[in-house]
Amino acid sequence: MDFSSNGKYLATCADDRTIRIWSTKDFLQREHRSMRANVELDHATLVRFSPDCRAFIVWLANGDTLRVFKMTKREDGGYTFTATPEDFPKKHKAPVIDIGIANTGKFIMTASSDTTVLIWSLKGQVLSTINTNQMNNTHAAVSPCGRFVASCGFTPDVKVWEVCFGKKGEFQEVVRAFELKGHSAAVHSFAFSNDSRRMASVSKDGTWKLWDTDVEYKKKQDPYLLKTGRFEEAAGAAPCRLALSPNAQVLALASGSSIHLYNTRRGEKEECFERVHGECIANLSFDITGRFLASCGDRAVRLFHNTPGHRAMVEEMQGHLKRASNESTRQRLQQQLTQAQETLKSLGALKK
Repeated sequence: MDFSSNGKYLATCADDRTIRIWSTKDFLQREHRSMRANVELDHATLVRFSPDCRAFIVWLANGDTLRVFKMTKREDGGYTFTATPEDFPKKHKAPVIDIGIANTGKFIMTASSDTTVLIWSLKGQVLSTINTNQMNNTHAAVSPCGRFVASCGFTPDVKVWEVCFGKKGEFQEVVRAFELKGHSAAVHSFAFSNDSRRMASVSKDGTWKLWDTDVEYKKKQDPYLLKTGRFEEAAGAAPCRLALSPNAQVLALASGSSIHLYNTRRGEKEECFERVHGECIANLSFDITGRFLASCGDRAVRLFHNTPGHRAMVEEMQGHLKRASNESTRQRLQQQLTQAQETLKSLGALKK
């Protein structure tokens, strides 16, 4: 599944040969309407919105290739979905595990379970082939800022590359940027914060880590480790999924069919949702506001209120209030604090 960058839609794909586009403004309603796009003679395993939210790309299970769907708004407010005439050429030699589009609209990334990550133009030409040298890839992603591509796998690090373009927008090269080093076993997964200045990772060593990646790597500056937390479930055989809230204050970890939420500043577990799905959780994602966490794993998408996020906001505002010097700042902070407390109260999650 994937949230659109304008925050209006959630796209989901399943084995039933459909992609469904859900409106996020219906999330708190009883009825959840969706618009359906059909995948002819195949089904999609991965879906990503384009940055302008006027198209989406899918990975086809049988076709082993990328297909682009254009979204055209109709007069009645709905959308017509049209697949472009030609799919991307087949280039991967192993199953594809992740896809992504840079928010700059300059490239598409596909990663397979061997050690290959491909960088494509939007027209379907391969611009660069990256060998991750990680024995196998378990996860890959494009950073929200659109500059970086990262991958993790059998080795205990997360590798990050910069995809470089010239002043006129022409592709130049892919260069190694930095690595997240500190785990002692294979890394299951990782994620970026919304401003790409923080990253989180989870490893088979039974820990998660939060990193400050806002570094001048061209001057050989390494990312800073901000926090390490325990997550024993990651040491087991089940695959782990990870999502980081847009502001990096909350980390969601899924193992099997359960979800655990951590406060990243304190490193403490705040919530645990057990047996959320009938099967292993396949995907975990916060919406762009950080108010909701979505998970999928069987035939349904489950939505959760991000209560640890509201609690983190309360703690942050209380801290700012103590240090605020002028009255207008104090009033603004008090307003935000009251709002966060009201939200927690309405969710029945205000801790005494």
